[in-house]
Amino acid sequence: MPHLESLIVFTIGLVTCACTSRQTPGSGDNLADLRLLGPKERVLQAKRRKAKYLQATAEHAGLPYPVPAMYFRAFKKEAVLEAWGAAHSDGPFRLIKIYAIAAMSGGLGPKRKEGDRQVPEGLYQINRFNPASRFLLSLGLDYPNASDRILSDQVRPGGDIFIHGDRVSIGCLAMTDDKIMEIYTLADGARAKGQATIRVDVFPSRKPSSSPLAESLAPFAVEFDRTKSVPSFKVLRNGAYKLVKS
Repeated sequence: MPHLESLIVFTIGLVTCACTSRQTPGSGDNLADLRLLGPKERVLQAKRRKAKYLQATAEHAGLPYPVPAMYFRAFKKEAVLEAWGAAHSDGPFRLIKIYAIAAMSGGLGPKRKEGDRQVPEGLYQINRFNPASRFLLSLGLDYPNASDRILSDQVRPGGDIFIHGDRVSIGCLAMTDDKIMEIYTLADGARAKGQATIRVDVFPSRKPSSSPLAESLAPFAVEFDRTKSVPSFKVLRNGAYKLVKS
C-alpha cells in the first residue's frame, strides 16, 4: 500500500488480534520503550506526549479539546484514515487530521472468512479500548457486525479487527506507533466526554465501485460529505446497508 504524508475510520490484555504477526513489535518507530509500561501508564504517556499537538490541531479545526465527539472514516484504496470531530455527537463534524495507514493486508473487497487476510469494509463502531496491546495501543472494531453475520462465513467469519500501532497487519488497520497514540487519545477523550458510540466507517475507495457492498456503502460517504453528520443506517435481510434519514 502507498505511504502518504498528510494532515488525518480495534488484543484485549494479552489476547492476540486477527493481525497477530511474527514480526517484531515496534519496528521502525523507536517507541518500543512504551511497551515496557503498564496499560494505564501507556495511555498517560500517550496523552502527555500528544496533548499540546492535539489541542492545537483541534483548536485549528474550531473544536474544544478533548474533542467531545469523534468519527473515523477509512478509505482502503487511498490508504488513509480520517479523524473528524464535533462539539456534539450530532455534528457538524470538522476534519481534524488525515492519517496515512501504514499497513493493510489483502486487497479491495470485504472480509468474509477467518484467515482471508482482508480488512473489513462496512459501517462499524469502536467496541474495545486496549491499552495492553502487543501493538502498543489498539481500538477494536465490532466485526462481524449485523451485515457481516449475514454475508460472511457462518461458521468462521473471523474477528479481532483493530486499529493499532506497529506497522504490521493481517486484517487490521495498522498505523505507526506515533500516530496510534494520537488516534487512541482522540477516541479515549471523546469516550471520557460521554460519547457512547464512536463510528468507524471503512470504504473500499473514494470512487464509486460496482460491487453490491460498495454500492450500498457509497451513499454514506456522500451523505456525510453533504451534511457533516454521521449517517444512520439499518441492515437489510440481504446484508446491504440502507441509509436512514432523520
